[in-house]
Amino acid sequence: MQDDQNHGAPQQHGVQRIFFGHDGLRAIWSILLFLALAFALGRVVLGAFGSYLHQQQLIIKSTGELPVTFTLLMDGVLFAVAALVAFLISRIEKRSFGQYGIDALSTHRIRQFAIGLVIGIATMCLLMLALKVAGVMTFNGLLLHGTDILKWGALWALAFFAVALAEEYLMRGFLQFQLARGVAAIAARMGHREALCKRIGFWVAAGFFSLLFGLLHGNNPGESPIGLVSAGLIGLVLAYSLWRTGSLWWAIGYHAAWDWTQSFVWGVADSGGVSQHRLISTHSQGPLLLSGGLTGPEGSILVLAIILLVTAIVALTLKPEPGSPAAESNVPSL
Repeated sequence: MQDDQNHGAPQQHGVQRIFFGHDGLRAIWSILLFLALAFALGRVVLGAFGSYLHQQQLIIKSTGELPVTFTLLMDGVLFAVAALVAFLISRIEKRSFGQYGIDALSTHRIRQFAIGLVIGIATMCLLMLALKVAGVMTFNGLLLHGTDILKWGALWALAFFAVALAEEYLMRGFLQFQLARGVAAIAARMGHREALCKRIGFWVAAGFFSLLFGLLHGNNPGESPIGLVSAGLIGLVLAYSLWRTGSLWWAIGYHAAWDWTQSFVWGVADSGGVSQHRLISTHSQGPLLLSGGLTGPEGSILVLAIILLVTAIVALTLKPEPGSPAAESNVPSL
């Protein structure tokens, strides 16, 4: 409990106690500092591309398709700003930057990232196969040929890697870590054991940001209730991979591969948005509940089975690692 952890530690008084706890800068101030700095720096950086972004937004409005350069710029800047601000705060907090979810790419982490890529591609292809068998998805042929396949495939792979980095780091990285720390501190004040406090902190934070992740998809064109639910649920599954490994690399690989296979390879809508220069022309048909309609495959009821499958894969293949939230909370291995 927190009282035990504070035993023998120097007592803090006055203003110092407001801003600092037994483990350094209090979580609420870390979160507010991150949001303020990231917002200010993001506006400055994106402001430098104001004219270009305006042109790209006009293209999106007129064509209904998302350009690869726009995606790469927006999400690349978003991640770079978030990572830089988190690094600066890590210096203030005297923590390792890797504690926020993106640690060094060791051989082990590269393998996890690669496995995440494979699972992301495989599960999206399985979903598309199910939609085809159900008679609600039609493939109309190739839109790209020759070297254009390699060119746009590589560019979209880079863009979706940036998307995965930005979304995972914002939803399950720095802010997840800080909120979990803050909730755990509150649980400790209520007299709970340290291991239980960490467990409560992690899953309250994971639930909050998974709900937020789902709700934010409501801003996408053509989004549906099932699409919002599936986004929130997959957020929980990706948080589960963080819980088991203590790292976001598996989740980043899965997220990037899922989006790339869905948007570039199969050319279907991703949360209502369609990508330019996609490989295959497709269209959905039949009941919206089954086909997903304008939302794309993530709006189909069949995606829920895929989410269950991915949950089982995480549980069976990602064992709790030393230093991970699962190991620190003394959670038995499945």
